[in-house]
Amino acid sequence: MAQIRSEDLDGVRHIVWDWNGTLLDDNHANLVALNRACEPHGRDPVDLEYWRTVFRRPLLDCYEEHLGRPIAPEVWARINEDYDHHYKRVLPQCPLADGVPDVLHEWAGIGGTQSLLSMASHGHVVPLIAERGLDGHFTRVDGRKYDSRSDSKAEHLVAHLDAQGIDPATVVLIGDIDDDARAARDAGARAVLVAGGMMSRERLEATGHPVVDTPVEAVRFLAG
Repeated sequence: MAQIRSEDLDGVRHIVWDWNGTLLDDNHANLVALNRACEPHGRDPVDLEYWRTVFRRPLLDCYEEHLGRPIAPEVWARINEDYDHHYKRVLPQCPLADGVPDVLHEWAGIGGTQSLLSMASHGHVVPLIAERGLDGHFTRVDGRKYDSRSDSKAEHLVAHLDAQGIDPATVVLIGDIDDDARAARDAGARAVLVAGGMMSRERLEATGHPVVDTPVEAVRFLAG
């Protein structure tokens, strides 16, 4: 797949930031939650390096492969409840990614606007952004408000941009998994991917989108 260059991102004026694994360094919390939620179902713990090679959306398909069997709806609900419980216990220990919030000031300082769209639940992410003192940086903050059949960020991104009246052609989504790239493409936007989150650099590079190490590098890529 042809790689997208910095000059291919001319005309970008608005960033849609992903949260988990992009602006928030929560890999440890995600891994703890994964292993604790799957332990009652007979799955031995895995390390982050392994999980970054297999994690994907739809999450149900990913977990069925991880557990090696189909997951009934009531079992899937229990796994999600357990995951949320363990994740929230570790969450207070999770720092913002390197360079955050300075990078948000940097983008605003060169005339850009920015918003945040997460696949974490809306009721979870909105107060969390406020608690971290970041809500003033964003024109809008949205989490996942409903579950879709595809379990992709794509339709959520379309709604997020429509609600703000923003032309997708002026938008770059900065995220940490290949679904962020897929969502941007489907919405008519562009993407830059950060390799410090839940997916390996090799898998991100396979999307053809630019891959950087930090949010700071992502903004500099756009500005340069």
